[in-house]
Amino acid sequence: MHCGPPDMVCETKIVAAEDHEALPGAQKDALLAAAGAMWPPLPAAPGPAPAPAAPPPAPGPQALGGAQGADPPEGRGVYIREFRAAEQEAARRIFYDGIMERIPNTAFRGLRQHPRAQLLYALLAALCFALTRSLLLTCLVPAGLLALRYYYSRKVVLAYLDCALHTDMADIEQYYMKPPGSCFWVAVLDGNVVGIVAARAHAADNTVELLRMSVDSRFRGRGIAKALGRKVLEFALAHQYSAVVLGTTAVKAAAHKLYESLGFRHMGSSDRHVMPGMTLSLAERLFFQVRYHRYRLQLREE
Repeated sequence: MHCGPPDMVCETKIVAAEDHEALPGAQKDALLAAAGAMWPPLPAAPGPAPAPAAPPPAPGPQALGGAQGADPPEGRGVYIREFRAAEQEAARRIFYDGIMERIPNTAFRGLRQHPRAQLLYALLAALCFALTRSLLLTCLVPAGLLALRYYYSRKVVLAYLDCALHTDMADIEQYYMKPPGSCFWVAVLDGNVVGIVAARAHAADNTVELLRMSVDSRFRGRGIAKALGRKVLEFALAHQYSAVVLGTTAVKAAAHKLYESLGFRHMGSSDRHVMPGMTLSLAERLFFQVRYHRYRLQLREE
């Protein structure tokens, strides 16, 4: 099977610089301070009030979850840092589990986004009744159609996963950590990887994509996805990217609210998006539909 460049279910594009090495300290600190002003810190988890302490030092790369230094002690909350080679399997597992959730979401929830498919299925049920005059058979038609939607959603998603797990997700360090303008981060909680996100540069149009953002389902609702998104936006500011563009086929409204909360604007959608692994057969077109949404966050004018 031919697998093109990764076309993620959740992806972002950012105007990119020539290299992703660290900027001079004063310039980088100023840019990271600007990022902190744009995206205020996430609320702390509820707990006992801490004892009075001296004012914290000025924020820097370490305070923002940079790659330098060791992880904080356990119990100190989520820490965003650069990917390490030993975390390859943990990152692949989180990515795999997140994409597998797309199967029922696309098959069932996604049907609400496609009124033409709903009309076609209603016509098939009416045709069944007209031909058989059997209420029992007619009632079985919707169940059969939903079963076919699940089958083809599973077929396409598994083919997409096969492509991803044999391309960039097969060697994260080689694909994201070595090329200039690209990076891969993990969210760490109590020493365990609980979330991932990547950025990949496109020198031709001075952009970089945010790819592979996913959070372990057991740790959602804690602001981890927003923290991962902020890390990419800080990366964009620090490396003087001018815009962030995100595309997603996510069905859940929570995903779209997340992008909007980070400052993205919805730029339109398309029902003709072709995912890696799609065959575009007649049966697939009847029972698998996906809507691709585009978002953009402008950071500076070119």
